[in-house]
Amino acid sequence: MTHVLGLAGSPRRGGNTEILLDALLEGAAGAGAAVERVRLADKKISPCIECGGCDATGVCVLDDDMTPLYDALAAADAVVLASPMFFYNITAFTQAVVERSQACWVGKHVLGRGPLGGKRRRGFFLSVGATRGARLFEGARLVVRYFFDAVDADPTGALLYRGIEKRGEIRRHPAALDEARAVGARLGAGDDPAGLDFVLPLVAAR
Repeated sequence: MTHVLGLAGSPRRGGNTEILLDALLEGAAGAGAAVERVRLADKKISPCIECGGCDATGVCVLDDDMTPLYDALAAADAVVLASPMFFYNITAFTQAVVERSQACWVGKHVLGRGPLGGKRRRGFFLSVGATRGARLFEGARLVVRYFFDAVDADPTGALLYRGIEKRGEIRRHPAALDEARAVGARLGAGDDPAGLDFVLPLVAAR
């Protein structure tokens, strides 16, 4: 059975990014996948402190809620990172997870180990931003790309929506929720959603 892990990075419970993530996971579950959603704001995950503690082992020495998340990432066949845009970047909760993936990066690139959990996985990015700036998602997409590299996830696309701010506003755009469900169904079935890389009309620059 395919295991789809959703990382919800918004501090706002029930916000637009979480709504999109839930739609995606609904689609994945409907396709027969086991789904897991981790709300990062509810976890105690410190940022990387650049102590070098993982350099020799590829294991982070900080003991907090990131420890079980490493196991969840290793078990996943698909990782969906969902974060709203805060000042043209992912949230601090999400960034802490990205930074702590340094231990995975060390295991792969310094210690020469095989992929996390003995397998590669697929990575997908969901995001919503209030502004309509043409470059709104550019910086975050680079960050997410290299997070996926660290956890051995092949980037398979993104759904990115600008001009959305009020709580629950994304529900006024059922096409966006349908798109997220469709991506989830493809991830859940083990299909590659490559090509579903949209900055959509509430959004719209590929």
